Amino acid sequence: MPANLTPQYLKAEEDYRRATTPEDELQCLQVMLQEIPKHKGTDHLQASLKSKVAKLKREIAAEKTAGKKSRGVRIPRQGAGTAILLGGPNAGKSQLLASLTRATPEVAPYPFTTTMPMPGMMAWQDVTVQLIDTPPITADFIESYTYGMIRAADLALLLVDLGADEGIEQCQDVLDKLGATKTRLAKESYLDEQDVGLSYTQTLLVPNKIDLPDAAARLELLHELCSIDFPEYVISAQERTGMEALRDEIYRRMDVVRVYTKLPSAKQPDLDRPFTVRRGRTLLDLAAQVHKDYIEGLKFARVWGSAVHDGTVVKGDYVLHDKDVVELHM
Repeated sequence: MPANLTPQYLKAEEDYRRATTPEDELQCLQVMLQEIPKHKGTDHLQASLKSKVAKLKREIAAEKTAGKKSRGVRIPRQGAGTAILLGGPNAGKSQLLASLTRATPEVAPYPFTTTMPMPGMMAWQDVTVQLIDTPPITADFIESYTYGMIRAADLALLLVDLGADEGIEQCQDVLDKLGATKTRLAKESYLDEQDVGLSYTQTLLVPNKIDLPDAAARLELLHELCSIDFPEYVISAQERTGMEALRDEIYRRMDVVRVYTKLPSAKQPDLDRPFTVRRGRTLLDLAAQVHKDYIEGLKFARVWGSAVHDGTVVKGDYVLHDKDVVELHM
């Protein structure tokens, strides 16, 4: 029997994947449990949700009793979304961060330069996307906080070192390491309906250092030896080869629309700093971003955009489109 999950459930599921604290995870799981259709086809999923809720409650209570802070390393989300950079030693993650953002990570021709996550903001037209560099993953080691960061990310970039013979093996080590856990890489992001603890994050394969000798041959070998079906963007982060195509795809994968706001008393909207909301979200989702008071106090809005006539009056369930101009009325 199909689950027939509701839009409210799917939104809570999406928020759960991106939750950065146990408390946020618990809140999302409780909404999912409340919104899930109650029938035989969802019995297993309901049981899995109840188990996760009980486990999180125990963890939160134990942390409070012990006086511990919430687990893991957390970087506040900014911009239109978050892409996390993954790879083996010396894959070029820090160089990519430096080339796409104004961040200044230490870049060196030796492995394990990055010891802590480092964020940077990548510009795309009039918005930004958050990129996060991470320490390398090897067959023997991964920082424990990396799992949560992968789950919370909108996109993962898996870098491959084409400048060294061991680069292909190191890429496979990353896939194997994550594949043995409940935090995995995939073509699309989703939670396993049979086990909500099993999370998949959409991933782009980014073979790097294509400018170096024998890199083209190593790329062919990568295709022969590794069964990786992620979309591929071949680059040289240092020489900036292929960077604009990658930049565009990173933004596209955020799956957001830009919305410009306008005060009722103003003649022109603020076109410098648009809000971004997930594609398919509504006016109420925008109102929640602007100010918490708008959630309860919003009466209506006027919209100028591609899907309506200029100044059309809409209610909270209006689905936003890219480059809509919105005038909120309390």
